[in-house]
Amino acid sequence: MLFQNYFDACSNSSTFNNILFISCLVSTVFYWFSLGFKNIKIFGSLAKVTSRFASLILFVFLSNRWLQSGYFPLSNLYESLLFLSCILLFVYQILEYKTQSSLFGCIIVPIVLFITGFAALTLPLEMQKANALVPALQSNWLMMHVSLMMLSYAILIMGSAFSIVYVGAFLELEDYIKTIPVRAAEYEKQIRKSLNLTRSQFLYLGLDVIYNEEEDIVINNRTKFLYHIDNWSYRAISLGFPFLTIGIIAGAVWANEAWGSYWSWDPKETWALITWLIFAAYLHLRLIVGLNGKKPALLASIGFFVVWICYLGVNFLGQGLHSYGWFT
Repeated sequence: MLFQNYFDACSNSSTFNNILFISCLVSTVFYWFSLGFKNIKIFGSLAKVTSRFASLILFVFLSNRWLQSGYFPLSNLYESLLFLSCILLFVYQILEYKTQSSLFGCIIVPIVLFITGFAALTLPLEMQKANALVPALQSNWLMMHVSLMMLSYAILIMGSAFSIVYVGAFLELEDYIKTIPVRAAEYEKQIRKSLNLTRSQFLYLGLDVIYNEEEDIVINNRTKFLYHIDNWSYRAISLGFPFLTIGIIAGAVWANEAWGSYWSWDPKETWALITWLIFAAYLHLRLIVGLNGKKPALLASIGFFVVWICYLGVNFLGQGLHSYGWFT
């Protein structure tokens, strides 16, 4: 009873929103510090603790709302944003546990911070309350269709975010390689000046070889990073795409039961199809054409923004069959 009263108070006073937002903000800051100061382990530990705390309170809050309302908490924008955040947090923590890398937290937790900030600070309090389901949502298809779509959104957002990081790191590496001759000439100039060497002496001592070996180590490390982040992007998108496919099919069946038509070219349906085509093209390039690297990553990066338009953007229009529970 005390536990239930606690969450009732949190919902009414926005205490829960504030705690969740602050937890994600603190976790984001510590993750970025851990990336910049790798020798200071406390930053990584604090980042993990605060993100775990955010995951726990988010899970308990959604579970409590489910028990109170009697239906799966996916009936409005606020609940779906929290559900999306919950999935992102749990999935990234699984990846972090398996790889023992804080990189996933540095990428995903800021996205969760944006989502929770939007839910807590932008949505009016009236939209954050659990209300009775509208007739269109009073179906057993609610949990299957919406949960599958949200799960696919979360995994595709994660995979495409990795692709954005890949593209940025790839372009930076390209620029780094192009400027190697300039840096090598500057290095030789500084060494010869400081040690008072001729060019023949510089080459005889093998100082140019030492410099080239150091450059090779840097390029090799960055290439490994690109390979791993591209691989995780591919694996995430390969997992999210089937969920998206099944979710769209389940939605079509539900639409036929509710509205008498499998497909109505509703804005949400149209953008769901565009999203499906984008990631289908990505997987086609990877699996059939055999491409990897920059070109598929660019397509997946576009998919990141397409997913957000499909999930959030079209609902600002307040039009179509999917406008209930959103901005109208």
